Amino acid sequence: MNANRVNVYNRLRDFGVPSTVLDNIFKDDSDAQVLINAFEALLEDGHSEDESAKEISEMIFRELDILPDQSIEVEK
Repeated sequence: MNANRVNVYNRLRDFGVPSTVLDNIFKDDSDAQVLINAFEALLEDGHSEDESAKEISEMIFRELDILPDQSIEVEK
């Protein structure tokens, strides 16, 4: 796995996307490339890496009709 691919995987995992979901996406090169391209497009539009990962993770949750892990709390 190249560094950019690992970075996108880790960022999405940091925003609550379960590893099992990411593993299924990243085992298919074309599916992984769709996410990587979306991540890079958001960066080019001026979003930070965190903003990009948050946006994509929210899309994954919507598309799969799953809820983020409720045990993850954001520090204030």
